Parts: sequence; structure tokens; C-alpha cells
Amino acid sequence: METDIKVLIVDDSAVVRKVFSNELSRERGIKVIGTAPDPYVARDKIVKLKPDVITLDIEMPRMDGITFLKKLMKYYPLPVIIVSSLTPKGGKMALEALASGALEVISKPSAAYSVGDMSVQLADKIRAVSQVDVKALAKSGNESDPAKPELYSRALTASTNKIIAIGASTGGTEAIKTVLTGMPSNSPGIVIVQHMPANFTTSFAERLDSLSRITVKEAHDGDSISNGQALLAPGNFHMLLKRSGARYYVQVKKGPLVHHQRPAADVLFRSVANYAGANAVGIILTGMGSDGAAGLSEMKKAGARTIAQDEKSCVVFGMPKEAIKLGATDKVVSLGDVTKTALEMI
Repeated sequence: METDIKVLIVDDSAVVRKVFSNELSRERGIKVIGTAPDPYVARDKIVKLKPDVITLDIEMPRMDGITFLKKLMKYYPLPVIIVSSLTPKGGKMALEALASGALEVISKPSAAYSVGDMSVQLADKIRAVSQVDVKALAKSGNESDPAKPELYSRALTASTNKIIAIGASTGGTEAIKTVLTGMPSNSPGIVIVQHMPANFTTSFAERLDSLSRITVKEAHDGDSISNGQALLAPGNFHMLLKRSGARYYVQVKKGPLVHHQRPAADVLFRSVANYAGANAVGIILTGMGSDGAAGLSEMKKAGARTIAQDEKSCVVFGMPKEAIKLGATDKVVSLGDVTKTALEMI
């Protein structure tokens, strides 16, 4: 008999604590064992109740969530899901939290995300991160070799009209950073779906742009694909590849959730299969669920080359695993080899 995943909710809003508790109590296999209005109360409840997963607000009194998270990861590592408001400030802080050891980020219920959609996403994320060995993850992160982007700077000869499409979810912010910082300034045009709420993708694109030799920006409807540039799908919008003559561009639009996600990797990958075919390389990185597997399979059938991140280097092996099971991948490689492999395929 499976035991329930024990969840502690840490948020200074009594309303949020109640909403999350009520919604999660309806979910199979999840049990809310306590709530805390600030990190000091949370600390005592963690020691006493030993939760499997924590949901953590980052703007709180007495001690902010980032400071608490860093202490937690040092002394008592646990899977943490960040819960943040849909603001630019919230986006920047959420990114800092992900870089500090949090595994996922979700937006507080708002007009953009109904409570129903939020609770389904949150429950899915709780199930995914509960399987992650945070101690082992931190150890492997400390031991891993830094990216060596200079190795790949001469890898390209002619990349005009080539497209690299990337899909990721849980653990994807750090994985995408690793892939993009290895790209040379003349890389093929890149299109990316990372499961993130609105506003968070703006901050994520800005962070990637500051770290990479290529230009990285949040996509706007009609943006052209060009060498040396990556376009990141904005949170709460799907992104599709389109073509007009020799020009590739993106369409950014609303639409139903796919695999509970918007943006969804399947939506992007299917459009890349339709419009780029053999001119594309598809990459599926760490993430929960099966989003991207079917789309990557369509890309491969259309003549694209495809790559999956291997299990050892994934935070969550869900998305790559499903793609591999479908026979959608040409190569399965460690995260550190993804960029080099993609450029060789181009």
C-alpha cells in the first residue's frame, strides 16, 4: 500500500493556506500535514512533522523565503515548490529560488490561473518532486564539471534555416541554462518551451540573456527566428513555429491547456515538425509528465534529429523517458553533452 505524500504549506496568507489545504485534500495520495505562516513556524513543524514536500511563499514577514530556502538546503534538504505572485519582482525572486535549490515554481491563484487549474498543476508537481533525492541532486550539482562553451564555438559551418527546438519542465531552468551557455554566438535559431507561469518567463529570458553569448528573449507574436537568438515561449501562452517563404517566425497565442500546460512542448514540437521538418533538431530535457514526447516523435518522423537528456542527469526523468519509450529519440546523452550533440547534428 502506497503511503501519502506529506505536504507542509508555508505562506503568510491565511487565505492561500486554506485554499491550498482544501484543494490538495481532494487529491489522491497527497496529505497536507500542516501549514505555517512564516519560516520560523515552518522550521519547528519540519522537525516535528517531517514533511516529504514543502510549498514555500517567497515574500513573507520575519524571514523571506529565499533566505529560509538557502538555510533549508544547507541543513535539512527537502523538495521545495515555490509559490509566488504573478509580478516581475515575484518572477526574479522565483528564479533565484530555483537557482538556490527549489525544484518547481507555481503562481498563486489569480485571474490568469483559476484555482482549479492551479490545484491540478500543484498536485502534479508535488507528486513529481516527491520522487527527487534533493541531497543527491545537490551533491551531483557540486561535483559536475562547469560547461565549456569554447569547445563548441567552431562547430558550425552553415546553419541558415536550421532550427533547434527545446522542451523542459521540472529542473529545466538550470538545464536550459547549461544548454544555452554552451551555444556559440552564431548558433542556429532556437525556440524553447519551459513550463513556467506568466511573468516568470520574462525574468528567466533576461537571466539567460545575461549569461549566454547568444541573444535570449521572451517571444512576441510574429518574432523572426534568426541565428544567434533564442526565443522563449511566454508563460500562459502557446508558441508555434510558422514559415513565410524562407523566413521562420513564431506565433504566440492562447489555447486550451495541453498536458495541463500552457505553453506546452507538444504544441511547439508539432509545429516544428510541420514547418521545419529535416531542418530541425529537437531536444527534450528534464521534466515531469509526458509533454513533448508525441511532438518529438512527429519531428523525428518528419526528418528532424532528436535528443533526450539521460536519466542520470535529469532532476525528473518523466518527459525524456516517455519520448524514449515512443522511439522518438535518436540519441540519449547527459546534460553536459546536449549542446555539442545538437551542433553536431546541425
